[in-house]
Amino acid sequence: MPGRPYVLNEVALRTLPKDACQVAVLPWGATEPHNLHLPYGTDSIQAEAIAIESARLCHDRGLRIMVLPTMPFGANAQQLGTTLTVNMHPSTQAKVLEDIAESLDAHDIRKLVLINGHGGNDFKPMVREVQSRVRVFLCIVNWWTVLPGKEYFDDPGDHAGELETSVMQHVAPDLVLPLDEAGRGRARIFRIQALREGWAWAPRDWKKVTDDTGVGDPKAASAAKGERFFHDVTQKVAGFLTELAAADLDDMYRDP
Repeated sequence: MPGRPYVLNEVALRTLPKDACQVAVLPWGATEPHNLHLPYGTDSIQAEAIAIESARLCHDRGLRIMVLPTMPFGANAQQLGTTLTVNMHPSTQAKVLEDIAESLDAHDIRKLVLINGHGGNDFKPMVREVQSRVRVFLCIVNWWTVLPGKEYFDDPGDHAGELETSVMQHVAPDLVLPLDEAGRGRARIFRIQALREGWAWAPRDWKKVTDDTGVGDPKAASAAKGERFFHDVTQKVAGFLTELAAADLDDMYRDP
């Protein structure tokens, strides 16, 4: 059975059209525990699922979107206190991103979208740097921010809470343990007011913040909630990819 023509991992060279890619999509996740009930690959699984479904919607519209293999390691230095968390420093991520962008540039693929699945991945400074060295237009989608989670979930949570658990129940239900085996996702907050309010920022020491690695109670999660959110997010991402595919990179701006 031939692979999906919009998923590079499944495409053979013989079946690859000469002009196979208007927009490349790179899912980028992380490897870390997600409370007690979700797998270590949650961020990667969700980013890849969002990317592939969005690309499928575009393919059905006649567009040529190509999903690159998922990057499974994220910026997790503050989570190394939990077993088998794998950290990739931002400086390493920047070099990997540059190598990928240069490879695409060599093939005259000029548009790359990162579908980010991990809150600790901060790609903005990397994109600013890499963009100056390649002809490829780079942009970022943090998929969980595409639509307001509070319109879909009682308490979306920050990490392995209701939002992420619901989406995983939809895209990879066999990998989700029963919710009665999940921790409460209760998180401690900074004592310093400015850090609590968010106008000052410091990375959180995850081991001291949460006992079960979760931030947000997943107990109200459901596959139905996850399916609705996933559907609406991928429809919106596909709309963005459609517009980007048609965009003239030499004429990206207009008057308000």
